Amino acid sequence: MKEMIGFKKGINFGGWLSQCNYEKKHLDTFITENDFKTAASWGIDHIRVPFDYNILENSDGSFNEEGFAYLTMAVNACKANGLNLILDLHKTAGFSFDYYGESESGFFDSEEYQERFYRLWEEMARRYGSLTPNVAFELLNEVTDECFIDAWNRIVKVCIGRIRKTAPDILILVGSYHNNSADTVQFLDEPFDENVIYNMHCYEPLKFTHQGAYWTDAIIPEERMAFEESITSEEYFEELFSTAIAKAEKYGTGLYCGEYGCIDVVSPEDTLKWYRTINSVFRKHDIGRAAWNYKAMDFGLSDDRLSEVHDKLIELL
Repeated sequence: MKEMIGFKKGINFGGWLSQCNYEKKHLDTFITENDFKTAASWGIDHIRVPFDYNILENSDGSFNEEGFAYLTMAVNACKANGLNLILDLHKTAGFSFDYYGESESGFFDSEEYQERFYRLWEEMARRYGSLTPNVAFELLNEVTDECFIDAWNRIVKVCIGRIRKTAPDILILVGSYHNNSADTVQFLDEPFDENVIYNMHCYEPLKFTHQGAYWTDAIIPEERMAFEESITSEEYFEELFSTAIAKAEKYGTGLYCGEYGCIDVVSPEDTLKWYRTINSVFRKHDIGRAAWNYKAMDFGLSDDRLSEVHDKLIELL
């Protein structure tokens, strides 16, 4: 597979410009320039910054300069600390991966919503498209339903074509349905060009990594599971990633895992075991990745609960 130079080991700054209350105090303080410096000290090479369309767009679709200032700050802070940056559109007009917390709908059937999506990425390309190889674009976070895949493949092609008029070389990440599941990468179309990378997320086995989760019907919040009771193993991840690896190898492109992690209900010791296991498979196949999450969001790697294992944990990223 194509090597993910500069995007091999990273961390998410989730909860800053997405999955938040959008109040100015939060946007100004949840992540500051010092957090980029701290993250760089962990020995990672990039940051993934999720952002929502309504940070950058007003209700009429016009662009909001105050919103773009946060992305520009991230660009500059990464540059100052020797980090690369993935700009991930976490929510677009008409679609959110979060069925429970968002009211967005209609994107895959609406030419109007799709045109807003294209225009937003054209603007992103105009502002940041010349920053290759240090900045990459992730078109949309976690397409959900299988029925969206045909429309999504078409939208991806149109969107990248429009981005390429301004940013011919910038790296672009594209994920598939079932929330970027590894086993659905195989249903993505052939990459638009040599600078398009297949993207997946991995929180498997979900009953282990999400035990206690209160936001999904797939979990009974009261249930608990130790690492040894789960099905986690290197062989498990090899099988899970096999079709995605094969797809990337077929087209000579790379494979990237934009999110992976364990909920804060999991003990620090079991968290280490899970990270050690999945990362051994990532390294074996040169799969770039960004752990979820830098702080808070129920998955924070800088949270006090992990202080005794923190150094060992960041070595595994």
